[in-house]
Amino acid sequence: MSDETVQERTLEVHAQSESEEQPPTQEGSLSESSAQEALTSAVVSSETTRAEEGKETTSQPPEPPASPATEVSSPTEDIGTDYASSFRELRKGDIIQGVVMRIDREEVLVDVGAKSEGIIPLNELSRQSHVPPETVVSVGERIWVYVLEPENDFGNPILSKRRADLERTWVELKQAQATGTNVEGKVVAHVKGGLQVTVGLQGVVGFVPASHVGLEGPRVNLERYVGKTIPLKVLEVDRAHKKVILSNRLVVEEERRRRLEEAKASIQPGQIRRGVVRRLTNYGAFVDLGGIDGLLHISEMSWSRLNHPRDVLREGQEIDVFIIKVDFDQERVSLSLRRTQPDPWEKVATIYREGDVLTGTVTRVIDSGAFVQLEEGIEGYLPNSEMVRNSSGRITPPAVGEEITVKLLKLRLDERKMTLSQRAAVPVEPVIEEPPPPPPAEPAAGKRKRSKKRGRRSEEDEDYGPYAGELEEQPLNTLRDAFKAARRRARKEESGEEEILLDEEIDDVSSEEEES
Repeated sequence: MSDETVQERTLEVHAQSESEEQPPTQEGSLSESSAQEALTSAVVSSETTRAEEGKETTSQPPEPPASPATEVSSPTEDIGTDYASSFRELRKGDIIQGVVMRIDREEVLVDVGAKSEGIIPLNELSRQSHVPPETVVSVGERIWVYVLEPENDFGNPILSKRRADLERTWVELKQAQATGTNVEGKVVAHVKGGLQVTVGLQGVVGFVPASHVGLEGPRVNLERYVGKTIPLKVLEVDRAHKKVILSNRLVVEEERRRRLEEAKASIQPGQIRRGVVRRLTNYGAFVDLGGIDGLLHISEMSWSRLNHPRDVLREGQEIDVFIIKVDFDQERVSLSLRRTQPDPWEKVATIYREGDVLTGTVTRVIDSGAFVQLEEGIEGYLPNSEMVRNSSGRITPPAVGEEITVKLLKLRLDERKMTLSQRAAVPVEPVIEEPPPPPPAEPAAGKRKRSKKRGRRSEEDEDYGPYAGELEEQPLNTLRDAFKAARRRARKEESGEEEILLDEEIDDVSSEEEES
């Protein structure tokens, strides 16, 4: 087809389109410019066809262009299509974000960009279904939800915040394990071998072995962690078996290394630093200085003598300590609490003199003596040789807590020692010598009175004359004398009335023996 033929065909089509009756103007009709574009498209198409085929087409006139109403959709259809495509298409299992629009007694409405607002039943709002919904979400809050159903019978999506939080928690745990980031967990129970914790909004249950709790090792007190929120590292995640293994020790070690580097640049001997008592022992306390622990020995806790560190400190207490010595290679820091307080011995020289009589309280008794506290932080030594003695000459040591009066015998300020005496503080009473008592007079020899009752003799009738003086036994000459001596010894040993032989009976026995 020649150029002239194309031009003639174009004019013919154009004239034909002008001669046709125009349709009435209504919504969805094509404008004049649209018709012109359709014509131009037809011309270009014909030229392209001629170039590709390389030969002239037949002289048959081309078909007129299609009616504009049949090729282009109406504006009403375009608006409907655009409106429908503006809504989000939901699929079951999707986790999407939405905005809380309203909170009712039985459900929460959420705008997720669908044709209708999504519904969250109260049992799908939180794991704790008994709590009020206002405490879980608030109007205008942006939350994550899980699509349970794209549409119900009324066209509303059914959503779940509880499942969305649960799924997101498992995803976050996996990411934390891969990247080594920390997660927060609340300790809910002390179980065998470690701690049970919950992680995430929906409380995925995890386990922390006892060896991965803190830095105390086997001596760790797991009960004191219950109810606390602690930082954790994720060691293992098994979604299929719902198993999560975590570690608190790795987080503490990482934080400790970071704070140690900061502490090395700032801690110097002679400083007064703020610390927290981490652990108490019989010999002292360990104080966390922010990255490194220092030892506060019991002798450096107070100017007074202490029985145990718990007398003045408790775990978790914040205190100011004096840095005595620092050894970063061994990670050791020596601390003092008493050096942050005034030294009571600085005023001893002004208020005490040798020879002063003082009053103090016994704080400790040892084999060689006792320690007496005169005032807070000032003690003296009372040796056994300076204690008071009883009437038999024996030492009577004072009891702990007893208040006694002592005399200051010797004061050694350079050694911070003083020697006391209890005997020197007690006034000496004068001894009054009494004359010796006169010797007892020897009783005169008397006669025995015979008892009227045969065979018995009362004490009133007894004659003590022969043995009232010397206690030595007279030599025994006869059997009668022997009987008398035996009777006297029996009367000394036995109490009460005794049955004795009368002299007549003794004479009869003696005569019978002589005859035999």
